[in-house]
Amino acid sequence: MSFIANWRRSVKKKDAMQAETSDSPNSPSRLSVVNSPELDPIITDFKLQLPDNKDALESTKPSNGCLRSDLSLALEDCMAALDLFLRNDFEEAQTRLRSRTKDSMYHALTYATILEMQAMMTFDPEHILAAGNTMKEAQAVCQRYRKKSTFTSKNFTEEELHAEVCYAECLLQRAALTFLQDENMISFIKGGIKVRNSYQTYKELHTVLQSTSYTHGDNHGHFEGGVKLGVGAFNLMISMLPTRTLRLLEFVGFSGNKEFGLQQLLEGSAENTFRSFLCNMLLLCYHTFMSFILGTGEGDVEDAEKLLLPYLRKYPKGSIFLFFAGRIEEIKGNLDGAINRFEECCEAQQQWKQFHHMCYWELMWCFTYKRHWKMAYFYADLLSKENSWSKATYAYMKAAYLSMLTKDDCLTFGETELTLFRQVPGLKQKIAGKSLPTEKFAIRKARRYLAENPIALPAPPLEMMYIWNGYTVIGKHKDLTEGMLKTLDEAQAKLDSSPRTEFSIDDQCLVSLLRGLCLKHLGHQEEAEHYFTLVLCNETQIKYDHYLVPNALLEHGLLCLEQGRNDEAIKLLETAKQNYKNYSMESRTHFRIQAALHKAKGIGENGIHVPSSP
Repeated sequence: MSFIANWRRSVKKKDAMQAETSDSPNSPSRLSVVNSPELDPIITDFKLQLPDNKDALESTKPSNGCLRSDLSLALEDCMAALDLFLRNDFEEAQTRLRSRTKDSMYHALTYATILEMQAMMTFDPEHILAAGNTMKEAQAVCQRYRKKSTFTSKNFTEEELHAEVCYAECLLQRAALTFLQDENMISFIKGGIKVRNSYQTYKELHTVLQSTSYTHGDNHGHFEGGVKLGVGAFNLMISMLPTRTLRLLEFVGFSGNKEFGLQQLLEGSAENTFRSFLCNMLLLCYHTFMSFILGTGEGDVEDAEKLLLPYLRKYPKGSIFLFFAGRIEEIKGNLDGAINRFEECCEAQQQWKQFHHMCYWELMWCFTYKRHWKMAYFYADLLSKENSWSKATYAYMKAAYLSMLTKDDCLTFGETELTLFRQVPGLKQKIAGKSLPTEKFAIRKARRYLAENPIALPAPPLEMMYIWNGYTVIGKHKDLTEGMLKTLDEAQAKLDSSPRTEFSIDDQCLVSLLRGLCLKHLGHQEEAEHYFTLVLCNETQIKYDHYLVPNALLEHGLLCLEQGRNDEAIKLLETAKQNYKNYSMESRTHFRIQAALHKAKGIGENGIHVPSSP
């Protein structure tokens, strides 16, 4: 029997329950049934505050001398540990939590969440697997506190309600790790089916919150924040999925609405509760990463800045906030400001090198956008030596940057592009049995260098920049875009002067696609459309880089959208979605197509949101 069925049974039997003295409706530890028109189900009633100094972290005694529940004390202790984490005291925070991970659901969940954040920041295979195992253990702890549902169940204690939301959160975070391991559609489907219980629990808990029959307990604010985090995250994630994946998920009961999801997360981030930080981080990730890598690059930078500002004021040296500050400057096109922020983030602490690696990755791209190939190589080299996310990708990027330099310049690095490109296939690795999509792409592109007399790639850093949607960043600044177009003109001239090879058409189409992007951002729309069309005209002659055609259709569709030619845009986007498969980075392209179609059709997002009332 589901959680909500038991809760509804308790509502139907409210008269009998109120007659029992042991289940007093005034007890804050019960999900009591009341019939008061004055009850406002959305008012939060909580007392926990993050302390402003470390000395205050040790105290868990109530200021009024009243007895506090174990749940209240556990929440306060976890918030204190989270405060330590945000002040860069990572080891102290983990030590504080670790001692109670076997008996406290919130300590177990918080500890596992920190490990998952570490995994998401580094993409390190060991961190991902460790986080997954720890989250599974936390889920088992939460299970012990959940109500043992029976047909005679009457009500739920506050602790049991919190156990439900914590259990659902464990499943949600495990689903996020599934996505982190592989962007393949099958992963979404498997992960979606695996967390169906989590999704249903959040929907049911949301119904409970909206009911006038629900009584606020001492820790209502934390409970409500947990529900908003889950409902918001599910709606946001599902709304971004390509249509064919969504149809499969809808078949097993999933639906998502982007605007409703963002609203729930925004409300959850606005209060000072245990989950407000996670709501905030998810919103920041959406506006600064997800909307770029898996969308059309239209994240709300102003919203991101507003969300980040209070945390930057409270934690001016907090690494995670300095990193997001740098990312915001980067997507605004303020590259020098971004570089300063990332460098500041690296200097702020030395305990967790993974924060440094996140910054190195972004610094590599900042210098790529500036066409400072030597500095971009420097950070790719640091990553290849210190980080294990994808040695193949790092080697590919190092080779790509060296390919943009003269032979004399390359001598100072002690490596050659040919040697590095040939290393790429041998550095392939798997995370949870799956290869990273970016790594697969790098290996495919590097294969041509295995020949005895290899044909060089035309502009490999600029191609990989497209895979990560970097042209949306440089497109905000005319000088950066013009500089990149100049580099592409040089690549075109080299192609024109070289003998024809089996790669000539592919290389020509790649340069055409990237030139079209630059011209679009410079306002030369007719020329841009010409280059996108040029790729389509050569479709049958492309031998290897088949991903170029659906992406040219995507970019052509976005251009039509900018010009108000919506019907034509939809036709191009639908063609890209329906007519092509089994090409490089297919999942990422489908995400972008879906985002563009939502924009073209002027609809909110897929499906319908969780109803606001039962």
